Amino acid sequence: MKVINLGAQNSVINRYMSQLRDVNVQGNRTLFRANLKRIAHVMAYELSRTLDYSPKNIQTPLAVKEVSTYDDRIVVGTVLRAGLAFHEGFLDVFDGADSAFVAAYREEGKREDLKIRLEYIASPHLEGSTFLMVDPMLATGGSLELAYKAFLSAGSPARLHICVVIASEEGVAHLQKVFPDDSVTLWTAAIDPELNDDAYIVPGLGDAGDLSFGPKISSKGKSV
Repeated sequence: MKVINLGAQNSVINRYMSQLRDVNVQGNRTLFRANLKRIAHVMAYELSRTLDYSPKNIQTPLAVKEVSTYDDRIVVGTVLRAGLAFHEGFLDVFDGADSAFVAAYREEGKREDLKIRLEYIASPHLEGSTFLMVDPMLATGGSLELAYKAFLSAGSPARLHICVVIASEEGVAHLQKVFPDDSVTLWTAAIDPELNDDAYIVPGLGDAGDLSFGPKISSKGKSV
């Protein structure tokens, strides 16, 4: 798996990342979601340079103009609910893309006892597609691996791009074992060094779903 860390070089993406991480800014949910979308816009642009292109004749009101556009059939898949704003940013750029969704989550608990649950999937046919698996946080990599395996029930994509905002070193190492082939690319805006005992990325930014949409209530009736 190839790893491309867009945050390793100075660019506007680091401005967006600084606001996502800042506890003094995170209370603005609209801005938090907007920054997820803006990072997706930058990442999608960079990813677009790797697609397959061919010239097409475009009819303008005055003449025909040859324009080189991509040929890939793109599907953008995400994990509910944290990935929704990030997902929407990719659709802004790839305006003809189809969408796929999966509900996969980890039960609350300590890192060594984590269990991943998968409850729902909705996907178009993926066979031969260029599949963008987008999710803001790559912690252990377990939920993303499970979600991708669930999506394979809709067919095997020709190319896989995994797009995240923050990855942990452990999560990157896990995916490199799952996807040893260089045909898979991981795109990220930051790689953080640690996971805490609850498997949250440190320094990270907290819970991307809660910061985007508000706190959720667990099945046991307490806020998590």
